[in-house]
Amino acid sequence: MTQQELHQQSIDNPEKFWKKQAQRISWYKRPETILSKDEKGFDRWYADGEMNTCYNALDLHVKNGRGEQRALTYDSPVTGSVSHYTYRQLLEKVSKLAGGLQSLGVTKGDTVIIYMPMIPEAVMAMLACARIGAIHSVVFGGFASHEVAIRIDDARPKVIITATSGIEIKRIVPYKPLLDAAIDEAVHKPQNVVVFDRQFGAECSVREGDVDFNQLIDASEPANCVPVKATDPLYILYTSGTTGTPKGIIRDNGGHAVALHFSMEYIYGLKPGEVFWAASDVGWVVGHSYIVYAPLLYCCTSVLFEGKPIKTPDASTFWRVISEHKVNAMFTAPTAIRAIKKEDPEGRYINEYNVTETLRHQFLAGERCDAATLEWLQDKLNIPVIDHWWQTESGWAMLATLMGADAPPTVKVGSAGFPVPGYDLHILRENGSKADDGEEGLVCVKLPLPPGCLPTLWQNDLRFQRGYLERFPGYYLSGDGGYRDKDGYVYITGRVDDIINVAGHRLSTTEMEEVVSHHPAVSECAVIGAADELKGQIPFALVVLRNGDIDEDTLKLELIQNVRQKIGPVAAFKTVVVVKRLPKTRSGKIMRKLLRSIVDGETYTIPGTIDDPSIPEEIKQVISIKTS
Repeated sequence: MTQQELHQQSIDNPEKFWKKQAQRISWYKRPETILSKDEKGFDRWYADGEMNTCYNALDLHVKNGRGEQRALTYDSPVTGSVSHYTYRQLLEKVSKLAGGLQSLGVTKGDTVIIYMPMIPEAVMAMLACARIGAIHSVVFGGFASHEVAIRIDDARPKVIITATSGIEIKRIVPYKPLLDAAIDEAVHKPQNVVVFDRQFGAECSVREGDVDFNQLIDASEPANCVPVKATDPLYILYTSGTTGTPKGIIRDNGGHAVALHFSMEYIYGLKPGEVFWAASDVGWVVGHSYIVYAPLLYCCTSVLFEGKPIKTPDASTFWRVISEHKVNAMFTAPTAIRAIKKEDPEGRYINEYNVTETLRHQFLAGERCDAATLEWLQDKLNIPVIDHWWQTESGWAMLATLMGADAPPTVKVGSAGFPVPGYDLHILRENGSKADDGEEGLVCVKLPLPPGCLPTLWQNDLRFQRGYLERFPGYYLSGDGGYRDKDGYVYITGRVDDIINVAGHRLSTTEMEEVVSHHPAVSECAVIGAADELKGQIPFALVVLRNGDIDEDTLKLELIQNVRQKIGPVAAFKTVVVVKRLPKTRSGKIMRKLLRSIVDGETYTIPGTIDDPSIPEEIKQVISIKTS
């Protein structure tokens, strides 16, 4: 069946379509109610069904005779090690860790924060929570203590699982001290902290309530899977919000498992037993969906990579991993390919490895992919390179070229493809009417969203309603702009709010503005996303001083350090330009869209709502002088 036929079926009769897909996973109680409304009026999938995500990811495959198949391949160029876990071995570790969590008092519905580097124990921790019905919240290891503290206070975890340290290329990152500082700052205090000792000699104090990860496993009895409702939360994943306060995206159990299982076959074109590699981090949605859950639910081998596309040791790393582990489909961000291209423009490292002996498809997502990057990779690999688009909120692709469907459509450079089955996608004008072909508008999805998407936000239904559903009743507002061409291909042009995409990481400029504005020398500021050849976007700060008593170079260094401490180095905050004033509307709102055009060197028109039409040219001259 073609992609268009599958999509049409899913739109014409979504209940029939997703009932059939639900039959492909294992249920304790098979759902009869496929689509319904909850007491808040939100759409829910499989409301009367009961299952367990960990059972479907591990136990089911062992039961079906595939226990000796590799589930996880851990490749760590930063430590020079490679290890493998079969489904049986992973099940043994996970079930005992789950028993250990139960011994610490963690029960169904409790929350557990996981703050760990890219190591197998992070995957075990996620699955162990799922096994006993606990809700995990993985916090990206690049976040500083303050950001972790915010998430501790929002999720209120009974237990936190961490490691003594991570490795950033060659630098040891002290996870445990960062977490200790976060707990000290947070109002909520966890009962226990489970610590995996990596034995790298990083400083690590032992506090009351700390528990050794391996000792906990060794002392615990295996835990059985706990049945949960399909609508019970599997995890909370925090993403930056336009208010500066992180949003807790909820993922339920049942719809999530069904959607990800479907995606492995139809989007990524894989068969059970094949090897899938998502070169991401478990702290982001890609890591949740396509390092951990989707490959294991579908009985593939997943590659867990602790390294970088370059400098670990060089730009050949990706091609080595694909070749050594016989990867069949890979998924990474355009930023990674741009970094490799910069180091190896001729692609000579690709020729040193037999990459395409097994690799059939290369997928890109996480940010808008420029044509030059996609065409370079397509030319060097000589296999389909597929750009696709999705969000933390959706949990899986909303636009893609389905490589598992019959006669997949031809890839158009610049387009993320066609709507994936389940997504009734529309481009709307500001007034809610449908845009014409080629006309840019707001990317929206007609309700209901398919299984796997967020049902609401963690303990904040009102913010969910206002942020996603209120603008256009009956539609989900993605927050991205885009257009559809005459052939039906959809093009995503970027965010329409203040979220910027730094190397595939969604970060809030509002949060950065809060940090910058707290400096005593700063009167007001605007942080915007500037186009960057390597990272897609980087933060660019325009600052108005209270007085001229501080040296600008000193100010810049202090602001960079403050952002690193409060948000983390992942923000890539490096550019600060001092200006005399910022362009504002007559009502006092800073005109950030105009600033983005100035910073990116785009043509712009001075709107009639500006308070002083001379300001844009002043800023343009200052930026030209200070960044040249």
